[in-house]
Amino acid sequence: MLTNEAYKPINCDDYDSLELACQKNWPLTLALKNGEQLAVKAKDIFTRKNVEYLAAELNGEARELRLDHIASFSHPELGTVVVSESD
Repeated sequence: MLTNEAYKPINCDDYDSLELACQKNWPLTLALKNGEQLAVKAKDIFTRKNVEYLAAELNGEARELRLDHIASFSHPELGTVVVSESD
């Protein structure tokens, strides 16, 4: 996905679920909008240049994922969350 495309904020409930996963350092299964599937450990959510990112660990390496590029995420405590844009 292009990194210079306009950022579309995600729904607040979905954001809160990701924030909880970061606070608890939970492993997540992510499905990205480009079809990629990732097993990551949630670390932090941060903003850079008005774009929100999930800082995650993937195979021991740091990875930054735009929140609006995540189609869904899952964890046993959360179930599967299909990410939607903010209203």
